[in-house]
Amino acid sequence: MTDNKERTFIMIKPDGVQRGLVGQIIQRFENKGFKLVAMKMVWPTESHLKEHYADLSGKPFFGGLIKYMSSGPVVPMVWEGLNAVKTGRVMLGETNPKDSAPGTIRGDFCIQVGRNIIHGSDSVDSANKEIKLWFGDEKKKEVVDWASWAEKWIYE
Repeated sequence: MTDNKERTFIMIKPDGVQRGLVGQIIQRFENKGFKLVAMKMVWPTESHLKEHYADLSGKPFFGGLIKYMSSGPVVPMVWEGLNAVKTGRVMLGETNPKDSAPGTIRGDFCIQVGRNIIHGSDSVDSANKEIKLWFGDEKKKEVVDWASWAEKWIYE
């Protein structure tokens, strides 16, 4: 694979889980050619979410965001591939679903910004931080390095 191989953090939010969209979302990332290297289902605590969304703590919607995100299980994942962070964000669509193009996850499955079903890292640095927060450090071995035979059919 090329030098731009990277990992991104993607999390299906409680509304995406409750609506049964987990499989369809995973399928989109697999169809794109990304490799799933970590995934679990958890019911996050408010303290964990406050750490995850610390950059938004001064926003007026912060309390509601934490309440919503702790209202049910989420599916955090780590995907690996060429330009995974940027491409993952494009696949998600805009934060506000009304601004998302058809064909994006939010454009196809969402109506309101407060229920936009999915989170994706906005930079490689954010991805690394979020992966460590949700899956621990390398000693924990929750992120799996493995060789996909499909890579030779995806990358030059």
